[in-house]
Amino acid sequence: MENNFGFDSIDSSYLDALKEIGNIGAGNATTALAQMLQRKVDMMVPQADLLEFRDLGEAIGGEETIMAGVYMVVEGDINGSMMFLLEKESSKHLVSQMLGGFGDPNTEEFGEMELSVLKEMGNIMTGAYLNSLSDLTGLKIYPSAPEIAIDMAGAILSVPAIEFGVLGDRILMIQTRFTDDVEIDGFFILVPDLDSYHRIMESLGMA
Repeated sequence: MENNFGFDSIDSSYLDALKEIGNIGAGNATTALAQMLQRKVDMMVPQADLLEFRDLGEAIGGEETIMAGVYMVVEGDINGSMMFLLEKESSKHLVSQMLGGFGDPNTEEFGEMELSVLKEMGNIMTGAYLNSLSDLTGLKIYPSAPEIAIDMAGAILSVPAIEFGVLGDRILMIQTRFTDDVEIDGFFILVPDLDSYHRIMESLGMA
């Protein structure tokens, strides 16, 4: 079957389907976070949108905002990358919670242990998200080992932009606001290549 898919052909029903996949994925990721923290975590309804890549930095609070980003390459029936980003202050709070209050939420820099905790947390949450995508579409998805970076949002986002040449394309961003005793904004960013969007559409019977 010839792939004539382009972003100009996306209609509202496909966007709604993508948003629903994102909502379910974010919900499963939040459940995974609650299990890691061993406490109740509430999730507000996630906001989902297809954004042009150049607008993404502004959408997550500005390209100069310091974020913790967990990044992995995605292979299998879809190819691309998956990221989970948190503002630095939110990251410090979650690390402190994960370490049972032993982490220092006021420290400016993350030590090796804190980075390891963040990486594992991001790995489990993005894994839960991708498992949802796989279950809903029937597609095989294999994530790589995660990488973590503490940097300005623009610098973190440049990694998939360079690797997959997506600067001119749109990507799916899910903003998930969840609370334990503080409010935390997390951003799931799925960057499939164009062929992978077409495969997702096919799996949903929409192509």
